[in-house]
Amino acid sequence: MSELTTMKSMQQAVDKYISSFEEGYFPPMELMARLTEELGELSREVQHVYGMKKKKNTEVASTLSEETGDLLFVLICFANAEGIDLSEALRQVLGKFQTRDADRWTRKGETE
Repeated sequence: MSELTTMKSMQQAVDKYISSFEEGYFPPMELMARLTEELGELSREVQHVYGMKKKKNTEVASTLSEETGDLLFVLICFANAEGIDLSEALRQVLGKFQTRDADRWTRKGETE
């Protein structure tokens, strides 16, 4: 897994893994439910680390990194199943933000 340096290589690695099973990718609605579940688990971990609601002794210990990785894995599964090139999707979104929000935020070095 040390070769995962580009979005494309991450998508290929996930596809290789998922393709090794007869079932393949879950249907879109199942993947959306899994994304929601993983986001909830990440949210719970953020709440534990930064918020007021700490975990009970009976709750499973996890890390922000682990939960973020779980969320990314399912997101890549969804993108692969739908034929979405995540590199291109991110490029388009960055372009949108750079245009739409060009003057929305204070750039570093502009304050006096």
